[in-house]
Amino acid sequence: MQFKNKKILLTGGTGGIGAPLTAQIIASGGRLTIITRHKENVSGVETIVGDLSDPAGIEAVCEKIAEEDWDIVINLAGIQYFGPFEAQSADSLYKTYMINLIAPTRIIATVLPKMKAKNSGHIVNVGSIFGSINFGHFVTYSSSKSGLRGLSQALRRELKGTGIKTTYIAPRAVKTTMNSSQVLKYADLTKMSMDDPVYIASRIVEAVEDDAKDVYIGFPEAFFVRLNSILPSLVDEALSEKDRKAKSLFV
Repeated sequence: MQFKNKKILLTGGTGGIGAPLTAQIIASGGRLTIITRHKENVSGVETIVGDLSDPAGIEAVCEKIAEEDWDIVINLAGIQYFGPFEAQSADSLYKTYMINLIAPTRIIATVLPKMKAKNSGHIVNVGSIFGSINFGHFVTYSSSKSGLRGLSQALRRELKGTGIKTTYIAPRAVKTTMNSSQVLKYADLTKMSMDDPVYIASRIVEAVEDDAKDVYIGFPEAFFVRLNSILPSLVDEALSEKDRKAKSLFV
């Protein structure tokens, strides 16, 4: 679906990937609204202030977006915890699943009735390679993004014949401020490739315009996604050394 003159909703529109994506959507002629936790003044963009990290905040946002008729909805907002699973605080754990999985699910459920009524729409979920290759020390991030991938696939099957398209996009690691100093050390230790956010934003735009179903960004990561689906034991072995290096950061 082309962006020009379309009414578009975007979560995470001011983040590392969100800012260049916002700029590219505006340049493509889209009528963009972003959901932000704090009021933002972005030229050419409408904002909805809301907190996607708790149920009350999510429902308040859904009440606002239910009033509008959206053509494209892009679920981009996400947070990440890196470290031993048992050391993650309860608050961090809840927020990870709320922002990464529950909020997108509720937003989609809210916009679908009007999309179905006009037999048109495009749902875009931005996940992660980590949602298909589930990394140790990224347990809640990986599993929440894995859930988003499953949500996208199930929706695509359910919405067949409705005129509503579903796209799932999985970048590998991206150079944004979401990466903590520990993540950057891990990336250095494991020689992890990290993409530029402007490039990832352009790939998201391209995927939407091409009506792509599933897009996995990066090599060899995209290859390992396929390998993990058929021979996960081989991927276990390939990741064991990376996980050993991750453990060394928390000794």
